[in-house]
Amino acid sequence: MRIPALTIADAFGMVIADELPLRFTAYDGSSIGPDDAPFHFHLATERGLSYLVSSVDPDLALARAYVAGDLILEGAHPGDPYPMLVALKEGIKFRRPSPTDALMLVRTLGLSRFLPPPPPPQEAPGRVRRVIDGVRHSLGRDAEAISHHYDVSNRFYELVLGPSMTYTCAVYPTDDATLEEAQFEKYDLIARKLDLKPGQRLLDVGCGWGGMVRHAAREYGVKALGVTLSEEQAFWARQEIKRQRLDHLAEVRHLDYRLLEETGFDAISSIGLTEHIGIKNYPSYFGFLHDRLAPEGRLLNHCITRAHNRPTDTGAFIDRYVFPDGELTGSGTIVASIEDAGFEVQHHENIREHYARTLAGWCRNLAENWDECVAEVGENTARVWGLYMAGSRLSFERNEIQLHHVLATKTNGEGASGYPLRHRF
Repeated sequence: MRIPALTIADAFGMVIADELPLRFTAYDGSSIGPDDAPFHFHLATERGLSYLVSSVDPDLALARAYVAGDLILEGAHPGDPYPMLVALKEGIKFRRPSPTDALMLVRTLGLSRFLPPPPPPQEAPGRVRRVIDGVRHSLGRDAEAISHHYDVSNRFYELVLGPSMTYTCAVYPTDDATLEEAQFEKYDLIARKLDLKPGQRLLDVGCGWGGMVRHAAREYGVKALGVTLSEEQAFWARQEIKRQRLDHLAEVRHLDYRLLEETGFDAISSIGLTEHIGIKNYPSYFGFLHDRLAPEGRLLNHCITRAHNRPTDTGAFIDRYVFPDGELTGSGTIVASIEDAGFEVQHHENIREHYARTLAGWCRNLAENWDECVAEVGENTARVWGLYMAGSRLSFERNEIQLHHVLATKTNGEGASGYPLRHRF
């Protein structure tokens, strides 16, 4: 029996369950979907086709083709493709082709199309390949993972994050607050939860560009030490500390927190680090922080969480392009680990919706500064960031992931915690 040839658009239509809500065109001149659709995908190259059909993970396949520039989007800015992602999530349902359809696809496209091309250079190796670089969450492998994401370009981060250089969830005090006002409020809320006072010592683990360190020193007169695995972050933070004349109180070191020897801190903030350390390492992580605190000292753990506590993979796109070796779990697991390390949990808060707003602000900055961002890091990397941030915004909005604050004290054997009868923040 002779099997008729298919166009690329025909092949695409065979794996779509319902009516297509967007326009799809391909380099062979074929098309599918309404002419007046708000979004248009154009498959521009044979390599892009191979990306799409050679991967068993649809998200990774689309990301590779899009990041490489082989899949071109029209109708949404690459710095903020959020509207397109909403349409994809709500309107496209894939189906598994029948054996006959699968045979038609292979004969039309050719077996060579199912051989995966080399991935874009922005993609980190898979987890199996990364084993060669060291045991997961070893000192060396963690340093490599952090460098992959954070040592991109300080200027790029300035353009995307804004003047605060804060790459963690902001807290919006009002509906009309700006991103900068919300980042100030986030740091100040953490300072109030930790009950910071002049003369105290604060340790900020995973300090990024030193935002919490500077805030604690400038606003509360605290002697603050931050540590980060990113050399670029540490360099920028030291320069900014000097510029603000805070070097008598604030310090940032390029250092793995596990190598820090000082103890007796009055407070510890962990803002966006727990996602990187590995769930199996929670006992040693929170045990380390407990050992570094003075009696009745406080810990504030700020991290992205899942809406449940079931083991869940981060997904190939996030693991390969954004946070290699990153892991998320529910806040219940984090609370249990903090308690098992000897802390007394005093307060637990979810600020999920604030992160959706934060990501919207970052995407807006990326779109508005697109040309300069592309000049700084290249168009492919800029596309990774737009896709990742817009997709994360959608996940926070739909309660697929959350952001939790857990406040705990190093309560002594007699039950003294230093915590008031009621919260004062």
